[in-house]
Amino acid sequence: MLKVSDTLKNTKREFKPYDNKNVKIYVCGPTVYDNTHVGHARTYLAFDVIVRYLRYKGYKVKYVVNITDIDDKIINKANRLGVSYREIASKYERDFFECLRRLNIAPADYYPRATEHIEDMIKIITRLIEKGYAYVVDGDVYFNVPKYTDYGKLSKQKIEKLIAGARVEVNSNKRNPLDFALWKKAKPKEPSWPSPWGPGRPGWHIECTAMSVKYLGEQIDIHGGGADLIFPHHENELAQTEAFTGKKPFVKYWLHTGLLQIQGEKMSKSLGNIVTVKEFLSKYQPDVLRYLVLSSHYRSPINLSEKKVKECREAVERLHMFMEKTRLLTYNVREEVDPSILDETSRQLYLEALKTVQKFENSMDNDFHTPGALAAIFELVGKVEPLLYKPKIAIDPKVLKVIYDIMDKLLRKTLGFILPKVFPNYITVVIEALLKAREEFRHQKKWKMADYIRDSLRKIGIIVEDTAEGPVWKISSEKLREAYSASASSSYFSIS
Repeated sequence: MLKVSDTLKNTKREFKPYDNKNVKIYVCGPTVYDNTHVGHARTYLAFDVIVRYLRYKGYKVKYVVNITDIDDKIINKANRLGVSYREIASKYERDFFECLRRLNIAPADYYPRATEHIEDMIKIITRLIEKGYAYVVDGDVYFNVPKYTDYGKLSKQKIEKLIAGARVEVNSNKRNPLDFALWKKAKPKEPSWPSPWGPGRPGWHIECTAMSVKYLGEQIDIHGGGADLIFPHHENELAQTEAFTGKKPFVKYWLHTGLLQIQGEKMSKSLGNIVTVKEFLSKYQPDVLRYLVLSSHYRSPINLSEKKVKECREAVERLHMFMEKTRLLTYNVREEVDPSILDETSRQLYLEALKTVQKFENSMDNDFHTPGALAAIFELVGKVEPLLYKPKIAIDPKVLKVIYDIMDKLLRKTLGFILPKVFPNYITVVIEALLKAREEFRHQKKWKMADYIRDSLRKIGIIVEDTAEGPVWKISSEKLREAYSASASSSYFSIS
């Protein structure tokens, strides 16, 4: 039974979508004014896995990630550089999608842009005014917070305390300090759209209400984003949406990702410690960032350090090595496993593989606990791995194929790791033939020829280790890393 934590209820409870096996998810997307950094990626990687696992469980997921392409930061940057806001938004939107592609984040069903839904926002604001939840002041429109008596329930804050000292904009036009802008009157050198209240542009919060209602309906199952969005963005979005629709709850489960810090400090331009996704990927494989994210629970903070990243890279390369060697050893296996005729070692590993699936699901059913899921995978790897690096592999090939197929489903399809193919299938035949020839040369004490074969294999990324039982081969870390370059050229994103 899948249980999910909910920020609003502050508890973990059984996941029951509004519509049986159909799940509607909305995650706040980027404000496209700068390059995507690893903190942003943390949220989209986490929800990528959440969506993948729900589909693994048989749910039909409709997933929306919005693009905020009009905002103060976009306008300010455009004015500073002397270009249009569209040029800034388009540039960094492309960067965002390129980062998603490189990180193997499966595309959402919709990526709606705020500027393409102005009419939807105006209709919602008009209705809020009619219902008394909003008011107009000299071309600006504000949400009337005191009218919505549940305000503060998501962030667990009392209105009185918020008024006393929360992060609220000081504006004499407001009836109440907590009232927030739904529509902003046009200013010089700013883009604007016509409205019943004069030219202007939407406030940030109303954008998400308009797009979630349009693409997912008035009530949704999961709303996600970083923990820094709980207040004021999600608090305001919740208030205006329930005020508009009259339906509660707007969201069944609020899921928020923990923040990603650099060496224990929050990423910020003032500290000069922002790490963009492109910068990270110039040094490490995409799977390293995914592993870093999944090695912590999605609600927990992550501290990014060089030591931590190197540990993640070692873990990824261990998994990659395991997957590639088992693939090469089993690519031509077609027969089904008959447990009744297996030798004891193979039978035990077959049962362990089946147990791994259950352990994986138990962890993921516990609020998408990816650290536990990874632990289950590594437990199986630890039992199979020693047998892979022997001259004669004492596992029935059919069982090894079952293990590979299970790991492929869990690691690649569900957790989203790339772990790209390194060698063509026929390489094992070549390796075994060369190792056999090398052993003959060694037996004949033709050391130069034996060394030549070993060195030639090393050049293509195969490391030969001589043991008392005979030679064994592994794939070099350099060859594993090199394989990601080829996989990086694929593309599946398309947004007009």
